[in-house]
Amino acid sequence: MEVFRAGHKPSLKGPTDWFTGTVRIDALFNPAAPDRVQGASVTFEPGARTAWHTHPLGQTIIVTAGVGRAQRWGGVVEEIRPGDVVFFEPGEKHWHGAGPNTAMTHIAIQEVKNGNVVDWMEQVSDQQYGA
Repeated sequence: MEVFRAGHKPSLKGPTDWFTGTVRIDALFNPAAPDRVQGASVTFEPGARTAWHTHPLGQTIIVTAGVGRAQRWGGVVEEIRPGDVVFFEPGEKHWHGAGPNTAMTHIAIQEVKNGNVVDWMEQVSDQQYGA
């Protein structure tokens, strides 16, 4: 058994290439061969969001606080709240983040495939975010 204490890794600021607005990423667990699952707690300030992206083996997010938004390419913007679980299919283009007036925190869980966990794409426009 191994216990990873809260704060065992420093918080990271979400890179501007991958996020719009203020985002904090706290790594929870990362793969060490042969494991391939990783997870992080991600906090988005109001209006903050990811860029469009995909995951080779999909992604599950579990909302733990606040009110957020999520959308898959071609779909409607969905409001997400604490306790909601969102699964994005492998290769499904999507984004997620906070609502316009409320911060949102979720736990993100994804798997590594051939050393890759995510493929980042273009930023979500204000028009797409507000749809």
